[in-house]
This record gives sequence, structure tokens and C-alpha cells, in this order.
Amino acid sequence: MSRYRSRCLADRGSATVWTLAVISVLCVVFGAVLALGQAVLARHRAAGGADLAALAVADHWTDGSEAACARADRLARAQGARLVRCVVVGEVSDVTAAAGRGPFTVEVRARAGPAAPVAPVPPVVSDTPSVVPETGG
Repeated sequence: MSRYRSRCLADRGSATVWTLAVISVLCVVFGAVLALGQAVLARHRAAGGADLAALAVADHWTDGSEAACARADRLARAQGARLVRCVVVGEVSDVTAAAGRGPFTVEVRARAGPAAPVAPVPPVVSDTPSVVPETGG
């Protein structure tokens, strides 16, 4: 057998091995991208559920904290999240919502209530006397 022919027979099937290696790497990368997308989706679901639940509690705080938190729980579930914590202090609500499963579980905290009163701005006092131009007559 010639040297060339024996060399060709030794390389037979190497393309299959390389193809399988490339396909395996692509599958791992694709799986990582899907996992990242799942984590981002869970984060957005939890954030949306927490924000809307906090607004619902702040809007219905006069009904009592139990009724307001029950409304927030229904709203969070409608958004694909679950209410983990709900606290009402006066007109301010503090809510934590979670979304996702397993290693992709995400908790997001949101607060809602009236804006804090704005303190009046004190007048600016200058140490230098103001100069008034003289009018000549």
C-alpha cells in the first residue's frame, strides 16, 4: 500500500467527529441563551407584578390592609407573578412579588404612595447690598 493511500484511510471519519463537536458546542450555546431569556422573562414578570400590585394597594389603602393586599394578590397573579409580601403603612404600600421557578425564581420589591411634600424653598439672602443705578436728571 502506498504512503498516500494509507494516509487517506487514516483520515477517514474525522469530518464526522468535527461535525459532532461543532454541533455539541452550538447546542450548549443555544441552551445558555434560552436560560438567559428565561431569567430575563422572570425578572420582567416579577417587576410588572410588583409595580402594579403596589399601585393597587396604594390606591385602595382606605379599604384596609387585608382587602388592599388581597386585591394586589389577584393583580399580581394576573400578571404571572405571586405576592410574597404586602405591607401598608398609612398611604404607602410596600410589596414584594416573585416570578419564575427553580433557579430562575426572581423577587422584586416595589413601593407606591403619594409624593412626599415638597419643602418650600427659602428666599436667597445675599450679604452684598444691591446696587441701584442712579438716574441723572
